[in-house]
Amino acid sequence: MATITRLFDSHTEALDAVAELEASGVSHDKISIVSNNADNWHSGSSRGGDGPLGDHNGDGENDVADGTGKGATTGGLLGGGAGLLAGLGMLAIPGLGPVVAAGWLASTAVGAAVGAVAGGATGGLLGALKEAGHSDEEANVYSEGVRRGGTLVSVKADDGEKDRLEAILNGKRGYDAATRGEAYRQTGWTRFDPDADPYSTTQISEERSRYR
Repeated sequence: MATITRLFDSHTEALDAVAELEASGVSHDKISIVSNNADNWHSGSSRGGDGPLGDHNGDGENDVADGTGKGATTGGLLGGGAGLLAGLGMLAIPGLGPVVAAGWLASTAVGAAVGAVAGGATGGLLGALKEAGHSDEEANVYSEGVRRGGTLVSVKADDGEKDRLEAILNGKRGYDAATRGEAYRQTGWTRFDPDADPYSTTQISEERSRYR
């Protein structure tokens, strides 16, 4: 089973891609979404406080992002509900700041962060993407894309479904690592730095306009 990932500059385009994947018959447990939330497009309160990563206190506070270990405990519940998007919740991933996520990749990213702390392995989203089968180059580009305000959609695909699912993601303006990586390198970028400061909302706005 192959992992297909695309980077979207707009979370609305990514949400549309997820909806189309599900409408085409892909089970939500094979799909994952990880989105930058620096502009607070997802507050958590819209879920009514009843989800595993939602606002349980009703005050807009994220009670998962305050500890990686707690995130790992609840991470397996990501993506529950009628479809993947019903499981959207907020968490913190090293090097990215606040993200909105659901599905298996987010759960793996939180677990990878815990493993990195314990054993020195590559953690966070970078480690999760490598574990999913992406090359080091691809994992670095996709992680950097989320840091710069983007949204990742990843889907596990059987060999016979790969072309069809890639076409769906590409049709929703999803970018592969080769295309976006070349654009990043033209500005002097080399690889994702999990210790770098997250992008500000102003930087993210400038980044998004660069590709429009």
